[in-house]
Amino acid sequence: MTTRSGSTIIVPAYRNRVSFDRNTLALELRKLRLDDSGKYSLTIISSTGNQLRGETSLQVFGDDLQFSEPAAGEVRGSVVFTPDNPPSTSINALQWQFGTTTILTALSDSTIIVPAYKDRVSFNRSTLALELRNLRLDDSGIYSLTVISSTGNQLRGETSLQVFENITNVRLIGPKKPLIEGKSSANIISRGTGSITSVQWMKDNSPLSPSNRIRISSDKRSLFISPVRRSDSGEYQCTYTNPVSSGTAKLSLIVNYGPDDVSIQDVVDLGVRVSLSCSANSQPSASFSWKFNGSDTGVTTDTFTINQTDFTHSGDYECTALNSVTKRSVTQKHALLVKVGGGGG
Repeated sequence: MTTRSGSTIIVPAYRNRVSFDRNTLALELRKLRLDDSGKYSLTIISSTGNQLRGETSLQVFGDDLQFSEPAAGEVRGSVVFTPDNPPSTSINALQWQFGTTTILTALSDSTIIVPAYKDRVSFNRSTLALELRNLRLDDSGIYSLTVISSTGNQLRGETSLQVFENITNVRLIGPKKPLIEGKSSANIISRGTGSITSVQWMKDNSPLSPSNRIRISSDKRSLFISPVRRSDSGEYQCTYTNPVSSGTAKLSLIVNYGPDDVSIQDVVDLGVRVSLSCSANSQPSASFSWKFNGSDTGVTTDTFTINQTDFTHSGDYECTALNSVTKRSVTQKHALLVKVGGGGG
């Protein structure tokens, strides 16, 4: 980097890794790497033209053997640990360890596997890879490889393993009683076995977000909706995941509502036939009954039909829509006038 009285220029390669303090002239270098080791110098030109210079050095220490990323495995599965940069020189000895427990020791002409791992590991001399089979939960932890080369240099590297149980038997338990809009609450509980690291809820294939009516528990295992609305009807989905497996369960929710928006329409076949049609917005579908001038007609369909009109058919027709689940009923009245010539309206 270069700094002048009014600006500081940091080269792109270091832009996100260094900070400079103008008061102390200190340079902070972050995210150290092995190749940062070496000499660092500071040159200052004063306002009088004098040049001052100083040097220091940095040695970055770290594991000589590198592994790409932590490993993940499933119970009863297998995993392979392979160093990214095995030494190019011949090897006198090496040792694989789990924590402080030795797994195997390899010399130039032999490989000794400890009895506890004899039937569970394989070793590749070319790549120095260790395969661990029949994984158990207690295999999770730190694995290290130590290599002594033919020149006497010691190289070491570490990696980690997390073993997970497969996710199985994911299911959703929903409300047993019918849900009624504006009155009922719905509690959906998820269940499943295995190592669960994340939980996601969806409705009709879209992510479900909490609101003032919709709450997701702190462990994300249950969903609570209160009060329910007709828009809450649909398919709910809960997915359990971990790095090696996942499981999904679905549940359909039906919110009963209505009847509302009841209306009557009359369709007249000129001078001969009149049909009064009743409709309602309802879940489940409403049942209907009809009255004429306050008296029951016995008609229980959504259509009231008069095959041949006469003056006695003039009067008030009432349609009542009933929802058998919500127990709500709504009545709509319609006046019909029969005129000379068979007209209706």
